[in-house]
Amino acid sequence: MTLHTVILYGCAAAVLAPGTKLIQAEAGGRRVGPAELLRILWRRPVPWAAAAMVVVMSAMAVVQTAAPSVMDHLQREPGAPWWRALTALLVQTSGWLQLTFNLAALVVIAPVAERRLGPVWMPLVFLASGVAAQAVSTAGWSPTGGGDSVALCGLVGALAVSRLAAPAPMAARLLPALIPAAGLVLCALSNNHGVGILAGCVLGAPLAMRELGGAQAHEAG
Repeated sequence: MTLHTVILYGCAAAVLAPGTKLIQAEAGGRRVGPAELLRILWRRPVPWAAAAMVVVMSAMAVVQTAAPSVMDHLQREPGAPWWRALTALLVQTSGWLQLTFNLAALVVIAPVAERRLGPVWMPLVFLASGVAAQAVSTAGWSPTGGGDSVALCGLVGALAVSRLAAPAPMAARLLPALIPAAGLVLCALSNNHGVGILAGCVLGAPLAMRELGGAQAHEAG
């Protein structure tokens, strides 16, 4: 195993561990089974923007499975039209493992992000982070491929930044801080997931600043 691979695994752990904690926070920090977690995440009022995204990505999973050639027309690739940076988010070009993992991640991340960021800002963060990562990839980092994991990283980045500004002991803020740090390392390795994370962090900053201002006003009052 090369040093590059070890660093990539380390960055993955630095995103997955805090990201899991952010999702578990919806259950009051309790460890619950998958079925109970889904019930909590998708409780009423149903996060309709997240639901719409899951429906779209599920439909695309069926389409690309039934007609794999559709990926050739939607994925990013050298010389492709600019809009492929958007459509590349719709197809999972690395096979069943990528498709299954990304769809499962969307099911648990999107409702949490919508309740935190709002039904308008959440999909905008998803799209902007994903398109930014796909564009950088097309420019040279990884010219051919597709997948929405980079956009999901954007949602995780936005959630991490918003949690950093929430009233909590310093120790509770250290774990989410690993996420933007991992984004920086991934960018240094020319990994497009780092672009998604950092774009999400930037887009989540306004919410973080608003929450920080509200917390300071509450303390002053």
